[in-house]
Amino acid sequence: QPESEVFEITDFTTASEWERFISKIEEVLNDWKLIGNSTGKPLEKGVYTTGTWEEKSDEISFADFKFSITHHYLVQEPSDKDGKEELVEDALPLPMQDLLCMNNDFPPRAHCLVRWYGLREFVVIAPAANNDAVLSESKCNLLLSSISIALGNTGCQVPLFVQIHHKWRRMYVGECQGPGVRTDFEMVHLRKVPNQYTHLSGLLEIFKSKIGCPLTPLPPVSMAIRLTYVLQDWQQYFWPQQPPDIDALVGGEVGGLEFGKLPFGACEDPISELHLATTWPHLTEGIVVDNDVYSDLDPIQAPQWSVRVRKADNPQCLLGDFLTEFFKLCRRKESTDEILGRSAFEEEGKEVADITHALSKLTEPAPVPIHKLSVTNMVHSAKKKIRKHRGVDESPLNNEVLNTILVFLFPDAADKLADGFESRPSTSAGNNPPPESEDYNLFSQFKSAPSDSLTYKLALCLCMINFYHGGVKGVAHLWQEFVLEMRYRWENNYLIPGLANGPPDLRCCLLHQKLQMLNCCIERKKARDEGKRGSVADRSPGGTSGDAGKGADHSGDNPDKEKEVGKSWESWSDSEEEFFECLSDTEDLKGNGQENGKKGGAKEGNKEPVNLKPEGRLHPHGKLTLLHPGEPLYIPITQEPAPMTEDLLEEQSEVLAKLGTSAEGAHLRARMQSACLLSDMESFKAANPGCCLEDFVRWYSPRDYIEEEVVDEKGNIVIKGELSARMKIPSNMWVEAWETAKPVPARRQKRLFDDTREAEKVLHYLAVQKPADLARHLLPCIIHAAVLKVKEEEALEDISSVKKIIKQIISHSSKVLRFPNPEDKKLEEIIAQIMSVEAIIARARSLKAKFGVEKCENEEEKEDLQRFVNCLLEQPEVSVIGAGRGPAGSIIHKLFVNAQRVSAVPPLDEELRRSGSAEERRLNAGAVSDFPPPTGREVILRTTVPRPAPYSKPLPQRMYSVLTKEDFRLAGAFSADTTFF
Repeated sequence: QPESEVFEITDFTTASEWERFISKIEEVLNDWKLIGNSTGKPLEKGVYTTGTWEEKSDEISFADFKFSITHHYLVQEPSDKDGKEELVEDALPLPMQDLLCMNNDFPPRAHCLVRWYGLREFVVIAPAANNDAVLSESKCNLLLSSISIALGNTGCQVPLFVQIHHKWRRMYVGECQGPGVRTDFEMVHLRKVPNQYTHLSGLLEIFKSKIGCPLTPLPPVSMAIRLTYVLQDWQQYFWPQQPPDIDALVGGEVGGLEFGKLPFGACEDPISELHLATTWPHLTEGIVVDNDVYSDLDPIQAPQWSVRVRKADNPQCLLGDFLTEFFKLCRRKESTDEILGRSAFEEEGKEVADITHALSKLTEPAPVPIHKLSVTNMVHSAKKKIRKHRGVDESPLNNEVLNTILVFLFPDAADKLADGFESRPSTSAGNNPPPESEDYNLFSQFKSAPSDSLTYKLALCLCMINFYHGGVKGVAHLWQEFVLEMRYRWENNYLIPGLANGPPDLRCCLLHQKLQMLNCCIERKKARDEGKRGSVADRSPGGTSGDAGKGADHSGDNPDKEKEVGKSWESWSDSEEEFFECLSDTEDLKGNGQENGKKGGAKEGNKEPVNLKPEGRLHPHGKLTLLHPGEPLYIPITQEPAPMTEDLLEEQSEVLAKLGTSAEGAHLRARMQSACLLSDMESFKAANPGCCLEDFVRWYSPRDYIEEEVVDEKGNIVIKGELSARMKIPSNMWVEAWETAKPVPARRQKRLFDDTREAEKVLHYLAVQKPADLARHLLPCIIHAAVLKVKEEEALEDISSVKKIIKQIISHSSKVLRFPNPEDKKLEEIIAQIMSVEAIIARARSLKAKFGVEKCENEEEKEDLQRFVNCLLEQPEVSVIGAGRGPAGSIIHKLFVNAQRVSAVPPLDEELRRSGSAEERRLNAGAVSDFPPPTGREVILRTTVPRPAPYSKPLPQRMYSVLTKEDFRLAGAFSADTTFF
């Protein structure tokens, strides 16, 4: 057949969009198993607040308009089915029973439909997009018809609601069906309240007319009423936090806040309002009068009181502000020089425009500054230099603040120690946690620095300056002073206080490691300079095998030596001794060797030249003797391995990795790694003339020397030793190194650790740090300090929820901060967590002050109040024991009375204008009621009447009304008999 003859048949039996929509609703109800009788126990009191609510959602569409359908339900334990088999024939559906249930009348935290209708489960169909709305009446009716048909078809007894109008209006209409009964849910929402509905009598009228009950003596209506009063003015309870006093700063105090302490607490009251709900849970019509002229509803007489507090949104808190401001530094791009104008490290000569001055500067002999050395002298000269570049007024930090900080950071400077030798100040001063405690060891989790260290103090000072003293400019200024101080200490052999001895601690932040590295350099240089002077300090061998060697860690090559002359003025004064120094040291140590009473003995069988004297001995080993000459084995003075910071270690491992896997690369790598080994071999050879590789291995790596018992020819058991397998590999690194090693004592070897170069590297690294880099380095220290501060404050309040959050903050931070360059977002999260804890503690304090917990004499009452305050923090609403007459109730009453008095006092001028005796005025003042007019009035009316006909089945009817300043809502659920009507 030709294609043109194809014709279409319009099939009028296909489903329309509307039918598809209804079947989709039915499908969803079936999927969720909401079909058939709903059974359940009557609800217990308060279960809507304490129980768990869950919801499931799906999407359905009517033509191309999308709706979301959501099932909200209270999770309940499955009821035992056996007892429930004999179901009452005509039992009402559960939702209808819930309409009359009085146990959960005003739940503090629930879906609005739960509050309005008291339902334990319901399904809502709402437009899926937030800005979509069902506005026209015909569309609303179409949707209502759809749910009505769906409920009828499926036999579902769960109420179904449709959201109409704009979302913010929260307007719902709905329906619930049962066998022979139906409930309609209707709603009225008005901006302006009709006058007759502002009181109980008007509402009762609406309710009765709506039910339209045909019976003449109407069954009594039961009522639940709640009036809510809001207290915003805490007049006499000023906020307990004193703001920091900026002027008092110079004495090192900031309103009780010293340098090195973080501030804490809210700057405004973190509790903005107190809401008191007074409830009459069960009244019958006619017991109380409440109309437009008179009302019996006196809050003091209400049988139930409950309180909720409204927390200020993100109250401004000091610790939080400190952290956020400091964190903002991380995003700054400027360098220190850009912030402070021209570099303060520039030479003064550059300012002199006249060339002759410049020439005379070159030709005049420069005086060598050998004045009394002290940190403050150095600081003042640095300041003079800085001031030449900036006007005096421009200096971001004033002198007093700067000096206070420098004395805080360098307590040794305050003692003005003028001689070159100085005892290190003890680092564990102050009220820090003891070194064993977990708080003290937090630094290793956060990769910050110990809480008694210089780095940690510096972080706190920078944080303080950033907040109170000129922001980023102040930070740059203090950092510049700090770097000058570091250079000054390096050049004058002053150790840096507040740092642990020994090599850089890789558990700390990089900046802390750099400062420790600088300290190592200063220590070596100091020991060397003292050695040069000939005033050699007592060199008894310390615990480490290199302490005595430090004094003479000289590099053999003289050019390096020349560079150092002139670095420190002490070395100029005695530079003649320069060339004799090796000799004198050797003599000195040779003497040491002889004091041990062991002279270098016979040297037969030795490959080395025989005339070698033993040099650089530390002490005899005690157990071992040399294999061949049988002399005691001496432990040599060795060079300490070079200390490394983590960035140097990374650099080194990158270099080693780049050498590749070729044989040559591997050989080079081995050579690089064996520098320390070679140095130790040379020291060993010098201390033990006539030794062999086996001797060295027995001391240096005993596991590589295997001893076993063998029977010799005579049948005696003797111990025979040999090198391990890895040592016997031909041309391995150890054998090669041993062959190339010459007997050179540590003092004459090339230095493994060139302290001059390393110190200059560190000082350069410090000088080029921008404020942003600095903030990034020190942020872990600040977070660490903030966590300790929060812990300390929490200990005073003892709030269990806060303890949990602090634990979370610690575990979160230790994950984030352990890696270099953590993401900003994660850091912000940590700061936000700390701020939330601070706000909770501030709220607890605010409530304690308002409820006078501390002032309360009666111990029992005090405990009750404390419990009440804790509940207020953790629960959405707390009932007041004893209502208006209990201890908490009377305090709340007083708060309202005081607020009312304050608002009732007219301004003074008005007082004077108003004539009349004092008596009259007193009467007027007496008319002020204890409570303001209620902010919210909620009423629930319930009854059970036959509807629509007198012979219909009596069914539950309910109406909820809420009235606030700009909102009036009625939500009614009216049931009707669908069999007898």
